[in-house]
Amino acid sequence: MRLNDPLVTYFTYKGTEYELNMAFDNILDVFDRLEDKELTNRRKARRCLKLLLPNQEIPQSIDEIVELWNYIYENFILFKEKEPITYDRKGNPMPVPKDEEDDKRHIDLEQDAEYIYASFLQAYNINLYEQQGSMHWYEFKALLNGLPSNTIMQRIIQIRAWKPSKHDTAKHKEEMRELQRKHAIHDIEREEVE
Repeated sequence: MRLNDPLVTYFTYKGTEYELNMAFDNILDVFDRLEDKELTNRRKARRCLKLLLPNQEIPQSIDEIVELWNYIYENFILFKEKEPITYDRKGNPMPVPKDEEDDKRHIDLEQDAEYIYASFLQAYNINLYEQQGSMHWYEFKALLNGLPSNTIMQRIIQIRAWKPSKHDTAKHKEEMRELQRKHAIHDIEREEVE
């Protein structure tokens, strides 16, 4: 997301211009389709395209459907975080240690929906139900990532990310572990369209 670029509502792919419905609630519907275990990956791709490209003709070939879906997902939906590069004194990039905690998710858009709603209302006075169909996915993600620490969603993220330290009392550790159990993300298999 760049502030000097307009929000994406159109794109051109292989010479065809498409109108793209990037309303945050539509993207959440896309995520629901991706989690539907009864659909094949190809059907998921087709249904996602129908949501994202309403009233538009989508390709007929399965390969073209999957190719177009992957292009949209990778370029407009998926957010790739860029890690800052640190350099040593000689200007060489420093290796980045791999922490298994980095792979843990601390938020689930479906499971945490009520907390996200309450946090948006508390922090920004934004009613997400009133924003359905109008708030762009990029706006939603930016506001979600920028929630202040005093919101319920940020508190839950802090609980999920907490690790005990040697300075914590036994009582505090037990309280935090209990909160982590209470607010744990229920792991659901996430499938990617191949």
